[in-house]
Amino acid sequence: MDRVTKAIRSKIMASVHTRDTGAEMAVRSIVHRLGYRYSLVRKDLPGKPDLVFVSRRKVVFVHGCFWHGHSCRYGRLPKSRIAYWKPKIAANRVRDRKQANGLRKAGWSVMIVWQCQLKKRDALEARIEAFLHG
Repeated sequence: MDRVTKAIRSKIMASVHTRDTGAEMAVRSIVHRLGYRYSLVRKDLPGKPDLVFVSRRKVVFVHGCFWHGHSCRYGRLPKSRIAYWKPKIAANRVRDRKQANGLRKAGWSVMIVWQCQLKKRDALEARIEAFLHG
């Protein structure tokens, strides 16, 4: 059973954005500070990657741990409505894998940045630098 009314739940869910999230903006800031330039959301590529480095043929997805089923503490399923959330998150994971594989088959390198990785910015910055430079 949900702890809030339908109207409040609807308002909460409507406030969840898919673009320009805090995690995505933080990754963009790191990439920009490193001196790399990128395109945003190329709709012609599978999965509409968050950052696209066309000349390098590299893409970065910024995933929220909950919505994409990461194995960290932020990716845990809620205790309520498990019959709804479990298949939903599982389908997101399957879709993410298909999109990444499609990009790799098309000759693109794919990097996934998880929301929880923003806690250790120095490590994330080094990982992004290695991905883009290599």
